[in-house]
Amino acid sequence: MLQYFSDFIINTGFAQITLNQIIVLSIACIFLYLAIGRGYEPYLLIPIAFGMLLANFPMTGITDEGGLLNILYLGTKYGIYPPLIFLCVGMSTDFGPMIANPISILLGAAAQFGIFLALILAVALGFTGPEAAAVASMGGADGPTAIFLTSKLADHLLGPVALAAYSYMALVPIIQPPIIKLLTTKEERQIKMVQSRKVSTKEKIMFPIVVSFLVILLLPTSAPLIGMLMFGNLLKESKLVPKLVDAGTNSLMYTITILLGLTVGSTAVADTFLNPQTLKIIAIGLFAFSVGTACGVIFGKILCKITKGKINPMIGAAGVSAVPMAARVVQKVGQEENPSNFLLMHAMGPNVAGVIGSAIAAGILLNIFG
Repeated sequence: MLQYFSDFIINTGFAQITLNQIIVLSIACIFLYLAIGRGYEPYLLIPIAFGMLLANFPMTGITDEGGLLNILYLGTKYGIYPPLIFLCVGMSTDFGPMIANPISILLGAAAQFGIFLALILAVALGFTGPEAAAVASMGGADGPTAIFLTSKLADHLLGPVALAAYSYMALVPIIQPPIIKLLTTKEERQIKMVQSRKVSTKEKIMFPIVVSFLVILLLPTSAPLIGMLMFGNLLKESKLVPKLVDAGTNSLMYTITILLGLTVGSTAVADTFLNPQTLKIIAIGLFAFSVGTACGVIFGKILCKITKGKINPMIGAAGVSAVPMAARVVQKVGQEENPSNFLLMHAMGPNVAGVIGSAIAAGILLNIFG
């Protein structure tokens, strides 16, 4: 009887757990605290953190070939989930603020500089060209784009890149405010912006069609992301298929988010995740995202000077692709300085421009290194 009990104890996860697994499980618990206790992007962090837990419990086989998370991971590995996410984002995105204020396109473009500066840094740290492009893609703060590009260029880095990209997206409310405040004055943060013009339905319908022609013909490699984003937006703006739009913005979006979050988290397997290369990727990702935010703000300051104070430079921080988190951060920081200041819709212009910008940047990198 004692032997049976001893065998049972030996075959439990408690007896088989390693120090590395304990470290990753602890990181997962910190993510759960940030998501549930502090409310930091729970739709992203809860699935990611729980995927990390499931992947690092010993002896489950859940990430082995044929295991549940291994099967679900195929949608991430083969680049299926990211275009579907872009389809859903297109259905829920209003490009009106960007169309009404075309100058916001420049802010969205400026924020993508973080990608290309991170590319140089990654090469300097010993990554190959395709690997560096995959790692640098995190600078757009666009998880689906980073996953899509990495799956095409350096699929062996998909785990750490995906986890870092989504973690930084979820931590936008922590990372961006100090950068914004460092680069702007109190007077600049208090600037109020005038209401943008009303955009017609015809303009909104033509926009996804025109963008599809221009971008995909220029960069055919961007078709999966730009194509799905614009297709989703056209469905929304046509106002003829409300049930499809409702399904895309609700059930489909949340289903894909759960699958993507769980599988991204499951890539943080202790034995392969805790290594120097992963630490480099995490550091480059933070650098890329921070530089992208800073470039957006700096270009916002330039436009503020050119327009003689008509543009609040903070909206440049929303030029990264984290929709709508980055725009909400700008709104929150703006109201801290001036409670009567409402910058959300103005920040949404650069924010949605950043979505397009990150997809175009991915197309450029895929064209060069693919």
